[in-house]
Amino acid sequence: MKRKPFITEAEAIKEDFKGRTNYWLCNPEVADAKGLQICRAVLPPGEGHNFHRHPELEEVIYVLQGKVEQWVEQEKQVLNPGEVAHIPADVVHATFNDSDEDAVILAILSPAASHGPATVDVFDDEPWKSMRG
Repeated sequence: MKRKPFITEAEAIKEDFKGRTNYWLCNPEVADAKGLQICRAVLPPGEGHNFHRHPELEEVIYVLQGKVEQWVEQEKQVLNPGEVAHIPADVVHATFNDSDEDAVILAILSPAASHGPATVDVFDDEPWKSMRG
């Protein structure tokens, strides 16, 4: 089925997931996307996406609003609006909002589909479970 080229937030796939709200704006379910996925995620204060990896997906996280504590492997940096983290496929990473206001990020992943699990949680494994101390 051919999908239209313009997607509004009302047409996005809304997903309440682990304390945050994801708006899937582009993926095979929303658009004719074969090479990428775009997700706008709202992270309330104290929420985030704990340590995980995407075995087959490369990702860019772009901060739209607020600030996030971004981890890529064992490196941490606070990202502000307009700043980006690039995560190669199968690299452990995490995003946390430790501020008092919502943070909004745009996650861009490629390709649009994977053959195995899209996300593998590792936050209960060392060294990740001790990383934030």
